[in-house]
Amino acid sequence: MRSRLCRLPTLALIAAGLAGIVTPTASRALGVETPSTEMERELERVHRAAAKDKPALAPAIDRRTLSVGEGDTLMDLLTGAAVPRSEASSAIAALRDVYDPRKLKAGQRVTVLFEPRRGGTRRFLGLEFVPDPVRSVSITRKGETGFTSSQVEKPVSRKLIAAQGVIRSSLFEAGSAAGVPLSVMMAFIRDYSYDVDFQRDLQPGDRFEMLYEQMVTPDGTVVGDGDVLYASLALSGEDMPIYRFKTRDGRIDYYNRDGESIRRALLRTPIDGARITSGFGMRNHPILGFSKMHQGVDFGAPKGTPIYAAGRGVIEQVGPFGAYGNYIRIRHNTEVSTAYAHMSRFAKDSRRGGKVEQGDVIGYVGATGRVTGAHLHYEVLKGGRQVNPRSIDLPTGEKLAGRELQAFQQTIRALEKSFEDTRGGLQLARTPGTPDEKGCSKATSC
Repeated sequence: MRSRLCRLPTLALIAAGLAGIVTPTASRALGVETPSTEMERELERVHRAAAKDKPALAPAIDRRTLSVGEGDTLMDLLTGAAVPRSEASSAIAALRDVYDPRKLKAGQRVTVLFEPRRGGTRRFLGLEFVPDPVRSVSITRKGETGFTSSQVEKPVSRKLIAAQGVIRSSLFEAGSAAGVPLSVMMAFIRDYSYDVDFQRDLQPGDRFEMLYEQMVTPDGTVVGDGDVLYASLALSGEDMPIYRFKTRDGRIDYYNRDGESIRRALLRTPIDGARITSGFGMRNHPILGFSKMHQGVDFGAPKGTPIYAAGRGVIEQVGPFGAYGNYIRIRHNTEVSTAYAHMSRFAKDSRRGGKVEQGDVIGYVGATGRVTGAHLHYEVLKGGRQVNPRSIDLPTGEKLAGRELQAFQQTIRALEKSFEDTRGGLQLARTPGTPDEKGCSKATSC
């Protein structure tokens, strides 16, 4: 009987082994070595080694996205999110290396990062935000008390955009119908303001076309407008093309097809988008009530519209000046000066003896002095006497020659080809219902 009972554990063990439920520990306890015992020992050693080498799981990060409120500072935002003031101060100090925290605007979203700890507490790790479409900024903890800042900028490429249109009522309206951004249209007007009086020279049916740059990120987001590379304005059938060109010594300017700079000594209109309300010559004075010589040109524009220096020179008078109100006079050379009157205020850098470049903002349209409404009174003085700004003969800028002219002619061909390639299939923008060259319109059949 004893021998039979002694054999039962062995039989049970064998049966259990066949069932796959014998563990190495159980087999050793019974004094039996199964074929898999050595393999199981090796697996146990591998598992222990793997557990020893495996890094601990990173703690979860608590991310809180906050919105900057009207009048909030970054310090207000962080302390309001329970960040200790001393750590918030250190983080803001680190941020200043890459971004001015004072530039944060209401509505800007800032993500604050925390590390949860035992007992329900949290440790401030840093913050991140996207101040503009082309870059992201982050602040991360460095050690126990310090922080470091970094920023990542998206690459921006230049995309060529072609536009063209027919002018029916205004150039701005035609540009808007063609999808041209306002900033590009303003640059177009400034480029042509040396030769074109946009109040009087434009006629219905005149045309424009241009090739300009658009700044885009890899995902196609438009983040800004670049330069006008080529433009053409057709006035009463006469084409006036201009081309952007960089000379060998690094100067960038616009030139006509003959290689002549479009820049003149003075701008014809020192203000954008304004209309002439009174020309040079005799007129019935609107306030005094009798005929009087009007010794300048008046441009009607809303109060606050920027006024540009018509040419390079030195400010020789600035301040209130009788019926002229707020007044600036600029000396351009020993013979020619320009004057600007009725300003609401002066630009901060406008001071007597100060140097200005053509196109610099010197003040803003107003209604100071003897006026009936906001406008710019503009004068050109030659030898100390007012002359008609529209009739004075002013020299143009430089003219390209030699190798420079040859390089410019290559630029012309390249820009014109780029325009043709880019505009492929572009439809001429017209005001709906207006006739085309054949007298047809979308509203009628021909």
